[in-house]
Amino acid sequence: MSDQTIPTPTNDYFAEHAKDIEKALRRAANHALLIHKRLGNPIATWKDGKVVVPPEEIVLSSDVSETNE
Repeated sequence: MSDQTIPTPTNDYFAEHAKDIEKALRRAANHALLIHKRLGNPIATWKDGKVVVPPEEIVLSSDVSETNE
């Protein structure tokens, strides 16, 4: 075990770190989209009454490149 203290998440903690948390969540979502795209797997989403988006139509955010892991 580590002697390092882990902060207890509070509402203030989340408010103070909201931008960092959002950035991490966006990176994680974009990474998941990238993996789906590379493997040729569709993603489940709702658009124009359709539930599946083929891998060739997956749009990645500009802050994550296709070579970024």
